[in-house]
Amino acid sequence: MSEDVGAKRQRVSEDDYFHKKDRELIERMREAAAADQARREMGTKTGLTDPALLGALQELGFTPATIALLPLVPVVQMAWAEGGVTPAERAMVIELARKRGVEPGGEADRQLSDWLSLRPDQDVFDGATRLIAAMLATSSEDHGGVNADDVIRSAEAIAAASGGILGIGKISGEERAILTQIQTALRAKK
Repeated sequence: MSEDVGAKRQRVSEDDYFHKKDRELIERMREAAAADQARREMGTKTGLTDPALLGALQELGFTPATIALLPLVPVVQMAWAEGGVTPAERAMVIELARKRGVEPGGEADRQLSDWLSLRPDQDVFDGATRLIAAMLATSSEDHGGVNADDVIRSAEAIAAASGGILGIGKISGEERAILTQIQTALRAKK
């Protein structure tokens, strides 16, 4: 009798173990399907089709809700060029975001606010610029409303927003170096 009870407990324990493993597997499959769907949505919005590039977007933290921020990353980088974001730079970046359809209080707006409060890692700046260049290099006619000249002009405007005295020296050496990097990266792929 005690052997039957022991065997029954073992079967129940094994059944519980396998049910738990099945639930974990189903959850991983759901997560993978959601990640695939997010990549497809971002691909549609950016014109990118290469799975590696779409995966790189996700690794940088972009989602379908925040992908509108991608062309603003070089602008955010420019705002941080001298070690901090001035109120004038912040206002300009937010205005640019609104023009790109970033709604106040939404996920993209919260991400942008985080970037303007705490400087993103250099990897985010480098990766985003590389992905923008890849986006511009696609044969797609629509690059999500992005073109190299607009990104560069926006970065120049941010650089000039808080610099200089009486219009002299508006763009610092640090800003000029970042602007050159952005121009080189985005125009090289045209």
